[in-house]
Amino acid sequence: MPVSPVLQLNKVTVRYDNRAVVDSVDLSIEEGDILGIVGPNGAGKTTLFEAILGLQKYQGNINMFGYGPGKYETLIPLIGYVPQKIHFEPHFPASVYDVVSMGIISSRKVARGQAMVEKTGYKWNQTYGKLKTEDKVAECLKMTRIENIRDRRIGELSGGELQRVFIAKSLVKDPLLMILDEPVNSVDYEAQRRFYSVIMDINKENKITMVWSSHDLAAIESYASKVACMNGKMYFHGTKKQFFADECILKSYTEARMQMHMHRHD
Repeated sequence: MPVSPVLQLNKVTVRYDNRAVVDSVDLSIEEGDILGIVGPNGAGKTTLFEAILGLQKYQGNINMFGYGPGKYETLIPLIGYVPQKIHFEPHFPASVYDVVSMGIISSRKVARGQAMVEKTGYKWNQTYGKLKTEDKVAECLKMTRIENIRDRRIGELSGGELQRVFIAKSLVKDPLLMILDEPVNSVDYEAQRRFYSVIMDINKENKITMVWSSHDLAAIESYASKVACMNGKMYFHGTKKQFFADECILKSYTEARMQMHMHRHD
Protein backbone atom coordinates (compact mmCIF):
# COMPACT_ATOMS: atom_id res chain seq x y z
CA MET A 1 0.00 0.00 0.00
CA PRO A 2 1.17 3.57 -0.65
CA VAL A 3 2.68 5.33 2.36
CA SER A 4 0.88 8.58 1.47
CA PRO A 5 -2.59 9.54 0.22
CA VAL A 6 -3.04 9.94 -3.53
CA LEU A 7 -3.75 13.63 -2.87
CA GLN A 8 -3.36 15.70 0.29
CA LEU A 9 -4.47 19.33 0.67
CA ASN A 10 -3.50 21.38 3.71
CA LYS A 11 -4.93 24.86 4.33
CA VAL A 12 -5.42 25.51 0.61
CA THR A 13 -6.75 29.02 -0.03
CA VAL A 14 -7.53 30.73 -3.33
CA ARG A 15 -8.38 34.44 -3.37
CA TYR A 16 -10.16 36.55 -5.99
CA ASP A 17 -9.86 40.31 -5.35
CA ASN A 18 -8.80 39.61 -1.77
CA ARG A 19 -11.86 37.38 -1.19
CA ALA A 20 -11.24 33.74 -0.23
CA VAL A 21 -13.20 31.67 -2.77
CA VAL A 22 -11.53 28.54 -1.40
CA ASP A 23 -10.86 29.08 2.28
CA SER A 24 -8.23 27.03 4.16
CA VAL A 25 -9.38 23.66 2.76
CA ASP A 26 -7.99 20.40 4.15
CA LEU A 27 -8.69 17.27 2.13
CA SER A 28 -7.21 13.78 1.91
CA ILE A 29 -7.98 11.43 -1.00
CA GLU A 30 -6.99 7.80 -0.58
CA GLU A 31 -6.21 5.18 -3.23
CA GLY A 32 -9.40 3.80 -4.77
CA ASP A 33 -11.71 6.49 -3.36
CA ILE A 34 -14.73 7.64 -5.31
CA LEU A 35 -15.06 11.04 -3.67
CA GLY A 36 -18.19 13.07 -4.35
CA ILE A 37 -17.81 16.79 -3.64
CA VAL A 38 -21.08 18.65 -3.04
CA GLY A 39 -21.76 22.33 -2.56
CA PRO A 40 -23.93 25.10 -4.03
CA ASN A 41 -22.98 27.03 -7.15
CA GLY A 42 -20.16 29.39 -6.26
CA ALA A 43 -18.91 27.10 -3.48
CA GLY A 44 -15.41 27.01 -4.98
CA LYS A 45 -15.42 23.43 -6.31
CA THR A 46 -14.16 24.29 -9.80
CA THR A 47 -11.59 26.72 -8.36
CA LEU A 48 -10.35 23.97 -6.03
CA PHE A 49 -9.95 21.61 -9.00
CA GLU A 50 -8.04 24.28 -10.92
CA ALA A 51 -5.63 24.70 -7.99
CA ILE A 52 -5.02 20.94 -7.90
CA LEU A 53 -4.35 20.96 -11.65
CA GLY A 54 -1.86 23.82 -11.41
CA LEU A 55 -4.19 26.22 -13.22
CA GLN A 56 -4.81 28.51 -10.25
CA LYS A 57 -2.45 30.17 -7.79
CA TYR A 58 -3.07 29.19 -4.19
CA GLN A 59 -1.75 29.42 -0.66
CA GLY A 60 -1.17 26.32 1.42
CA ASN A 61 0.13 22.93 0.35
CA ILE A 62 -0.93 20.33 -2.20
CA ASN A 63 0.90 17.00 -2.19
CA MET A 64 0.47 13.99 -4.45
CA PHE A 65 1.82 10.70 -3.05
CA GLY A 66 3.72 12.84 -0.57
CA TYR A 67 5.42 14.94 -3.26
CA GLY A 68 5.11 18.67 -2.72
CA PRO A 69 6.17 21.79 -4.68
CA GLY A 70 8.95 21.17 -7.16
CA LYS A 71 8.01 17.52 -7.65
CA TYR A 72 4.21 17.65 -7.47
CA GLU A 73 4.18 19.53 -10.79
CA THR A 74 5.75 16.48 -12.48
CA LEU A 75 2.69 14.42 -11.54
CA ILE A 76 0.02 16.92 -12.66
CA PRO A 77 0.05 15.63 -16.30
CA LEU A 78 -0.92 12.22 -14.90
CA ILE A 79 -4.23 13.57 -13.57
CA GLY A 80 -7.20 12.97 -15.87
CA TYR A 81 -9.58 15.94 -16.02
CA VAL A 82 -13.03 16.38 -17.53
CA PRO A 83 -14.15 20.03 -17.17
CA GLN A 84 -17.69 21.16 -16.45
CA LYS A 85 -17.95 22.97 -19.77
CA ILE A 86 -16.39 21.35 -22.82
CA HIS A 87 -15.40 23.96 -25.38
CA PHE A 88 -14.76 22.96 -28.97
CA GLU A 89 -15.56 24.17 -32.48
CA PRO A 90 -18.60 22.11 -33.61
CA HIS A 91 -17.46 22.20 -37.23
CA PHE A 92 -13.87 21.23 -36.46
CA PRO A 93 -13.07 18.30 -38.79
CA ALA A 94 -12.12 15.82 -36.08
CA SER A 95 -13.51 12.38 -35.38
CA VAL A 96 -14.08 10.79 -31.97
CA TYR A 97 -10.86 8.79 -32.50
CA ASP A 98 -8.93 12.00 -33.29
CA VAL A 99 -10.10 13.76 -30.12
CA VAL A 100 -9.38 10.80 -27.83
CA SER A 101 -5.88 10.43 -29.30
CA MET A 102 -5.18 14.07 -28.32
CA GLY A 103 -4.97 12.85 -24.73
CA ILE A 104 -1.74 10.97 -25.43
CA ILE A 105 1.24 12.49 -23.60
CA SER A 106 4.95 11.76 -23.95
CA SER A 107 6.24 8.41 -22.71
CA ARG A 108 9.03 10.31 -20.95
CA LYS A 109 6.53 12.15 -18.73
CA VAL A 110 4.75 8.91 -17.95
CA ALA A 111 7.97 7.06 -17.12
CA ARG A 112 9.14 9.87 -14.84
CA GLY A 113 5.81 9.93 -13.01
CA GLN A 114 5.67 6.15 -12.76
CA ALA A 115 9.13 6.00 -11.18
CA MET A 116 8.14 8.61 -8.61
CA VAL A 117 4.88 7.01 -7.52
CA GLU A 118 6.26 3.47 -7.40
CA LYS A 119 8.86 4.65 -4.86
CA THR A 120 5.92 5.26 -2.51
CA GLY A 121 4.70 1.65 -2.81
CA TYR A 122 1.90 2.40 -5.26
CA LYS A 123 1.38 -0.21 -7.97
CA TRP A 124 0.30 1.70 -11.03
CA ASN A 125 -2.06 -0.44 -13.12
CA GLN A 126 -1.09 0.98 -16.49
CA THR A 127 -0.41 -0.19 -20.03
CA TYR A 128 1.00 3.10 -21.28
CA GLY A 129 3.93 2.55 -23.63
CA LYS A 130 3.11 -1.14 -23.92
CA LEU A 131 0.45 -0.59 -26.56
CA LYS A 132 0.59 1.24 -29.88
CA THR A 133 -1.31 4.53 -29.91
CA GLU A 134 -4.15 3.11 -32.00
CA ASP A 135 -4.50 0.13 -29.65
CA LYS A 136 -4.49 2.33 -26.55
CA VAL A 137 -7.16 4.61 -28.02
CA ALA A 138 -9.23 1.59 -29.03
CA GLU A 139 -8.94 0.24 -25.48
CA CYS A 140 -10.26 3.50 -24.02
CA LEU A 141 -13.07 3.75 -26.56
CA LYS A 142 -14.18 0.28 -25.54
CA MET A 143 -13.82 1.10 -21.85
CA THR A 144 -16.19 4.08 -22.24
CA ARG A 145 -18.48 2.14 -24.61
CA ILE A 146 -18.12 4.44 -27.60
CA GLU A 147 -16.15 2.20 -29.96
CA ASN A 148 -19.19 2.15 -32.28
CA ILE A 149 -18.91 5.93 -32.92
CA ARG A 150 -15.12 6.20 -33.28
CA ASP A 151 -15.33 7.63 -36.81
CA ARG A 152 -18.14 10.13 -36.23
CA ARG A 153 -17.45 13.87 -36.31
CA ILE A 154 -17.24 15.43 -32.86
CA GLY A 155 -19.87 18.04 -33.78
CA GLU A 156 -22.48 15.36 -34.48
CA LEU A 157 -22.54 13.91 -30.97
CA SER A 158 -25.13 14.16 -28.22
CA GLY A 159 -24.16 15.62 -24.85
CA GLY A 160 -23.82 12.17 -23.30
CA GLU A 161 -21.66 10.87 -26.14
CA LEU A 162 -19.44 13.95 -26.00
CA GLN A 163 -19.03 13.50 -22.28
CA ARG A 164 -17.77 9.92 -22.73
CA VAL A 165 -15.38 11.04 -25.50
CA PHE A 166 -13.65 13.39 -23.07
CA ILE A 167 -13.58 10.73 -20.37
CA ALA A 168 -11.85 8.43 -22.90
CA LYS A 169 -9.46 11.28 -23.79
CA SER A 170 -8.46 11.59 -20.14
CA LEU A 171 -8.02 7.81 -19.82
CA VAL A 172 -5.48 7.26 -22.60
CA LYS A 173 -2.62 8.36 -20.35
CA ASP A 174 -3.54 5.87 -17.59
CA PRO A 175 -4.23 8.59 -15.02
CA LEU A 176 -3.41 8.12 -11.36
CA LEU A 177 -6.42 10.22 -10.48
CA MET A 178 -9.47 11.45 -12.40
CA ILE A 179 -11.24 14.73 -11.63
CA LEU A 180 -14.68 15.31 -13.15
CA ASP A 181 -16.35 18.69 -12.66
CA GLU A 182 -20.17 18.31 -12.63
CA PRO A 183 -19.95 15.89 -15.57
CA VAL A 184 -23.69 15.17 -15.85
CA ASN A 185 -24.85 18.76 -15.51
CA SER A 186 -26.42 19.01 -18.96
CA VAL A 187 -27.24 15.46 -20.07
CA ASP A 188 -30.43 13.43 -19.81
CA TYR A 189 -31.19 10.65 -17.34
CA GLU A 190 -30.12 7.82 -19.65
CA ALA A 191 -26.77 9.53 -20.35
CA GLN A 192 -26.30 9.99 -16.61
CA ARG A 193 -26.99 6.32 -15.98
CA ARG A 194 -24.41 5.30 -18.59
CA PHE A 195 -21.88 7.77 -17.18
CA TYR A 196 -22.09 6.36 -13.66
CA SER A 197 -21.89 2.82 -14.96
CA VAL A 198 -18.69 3.69 -16.87
CA ILE A 199 -17.16 5.47 -13.86
CA MET A 200 -17.86 2.57 -11.52
CA ASP A 201 -16.33 0.10 -13.97
CA ILE A 202 -13.20 2.24 -14.43
CA ASN A 203 -12.75 2.57 -10.68
CA LYS A 204 -13.26 -1.15 -10.06
CA GLU A 205 -11.34 -2.62 -12.99
CA ASN A 206 -8.55 -0.07 -13.39
CA LYS A 207 -8.22 1.00 -9.74
CA ILE A 208 -8.34 4.67 -10.72
CA THR A 209 -9.13 7.05 -7.87
CA MET A 210 -12.09 9.31 -8.74
CA VAL A 211 -13.16 12.77 -7.61
CA TRP A 212 -16.33 14.29 -8.99
CA SER A 213 -18.46 17.29 -8.10
CA SER A 214 -22.22 17.09 -8.18
CA HIS A 215 -25.46 18.64 -6.95
CA ASP A 216 -27.22 15.28 -7.12
CA LEU A 217 -27.36 13.84 -3.60
CA ALA A 218 -29.09 10.69 -4.86
CA ALA A 219 -26.15 9.97 -7.19
CA ILE A 220 -23.67 10.73 -4.40
CA GLU A 221 -25.49 8.32 -2.10
CA SER A 222 -25.55 5.61 -4.79
CA TYR A 223 -22.03 5.84 -6.19
CA ALA A 224 -19.60 7.70 -3.92
CA SER A 225 -17.54 5.95 -1.27
CA LYS A 226 -16.70 9.23 0.48
CA VAL A 227 -18.22 12.71 0.51
CA ALA A 228 -16.83 16.20 0.93
CA CYS A 229 -19.16 19.17 1.44
CA MET A 230 -17.86 22.67 0.83
CA ASN A 231 -19.02 26.23 0.52
CA GLY A 232 -15.76 28.16 0.43
CA LYS A 233 -14.67 26.25 3.51
CA MET A 234 -14.75 22.46 3.84
CA TYR A 235 -17.63 21.62 6.18
CA PHE A 236 -17.52 17.84 5.99
CA HIS A 237 -15.21 15.11 4.73
CA GLY A 238 -15.89 11.47 5.52
CA THR A 239 -17.80 8.39 4.45
CA LYS A 240 -21.14 8.75 2.72
CA LYS A 241 -22.75 6.85 5.59
CA GLN A 242 -21.56 9.54 8.00
CA PHE A 243 -22.66 12.32 5.64
CA PHE A 244 -26.21 11.08 5.13
CA ALA A 245 -26.60 10.36 8.83
CA ASP A 246 -25.70 13.97 9.73
CA GLU A 247 -28.98 15.90 9.61
CA CYS A 248 -27.29 19.24 10.39
CA ILE A 249 -24.92 18.98 7.42
CA LEU A 250 -27.73 17.89 5.08
CA LYS A 251 -29.93 20.77 6.26
CA SER A 252 -27.11 23.30 5.82
CA TYR A 253 -26.36 22.00 2.32
CA THR A 254 -30.03 22.14 1.27
CA GLU A 255 -30.48 25.67 2.65
CA ALA A 256 -27.30 26.90 0.93
CA ARG A 257 -28.49 25.54 -2.41
CA MET A 258 -31.91 27.14 -1.96
CA GLN A 259 -30.36 30.52 -1.13
CA MET A 260 -28.17 30.38 -4.24
CA HIS A 261 -31.21 29.43 -6.36
CA MET A 262 -33.26 32.35 -4.99
CA HIS A 263 -30.35 34.76 -5.49
CA ARG A 264 -30.06 33.81 -9.17
CA HIS A 265 -33.77 34.54 -9.66
CA ASP A 266 -33.92 37.89 -7.83
